[in-house]
Amino acid sequence: MFMMDMMISLIFLMLLIICVLVGVA
Repeated sequence: MFMMDMMISLIFLMLLIICVLVGVA
């Protein structure tokens, strides 16, 4: 359970960072 939560949060963070980079670029 813990691993799944961490994976989901990591994926969400990565998506947020990509969106910010695309917005800046």
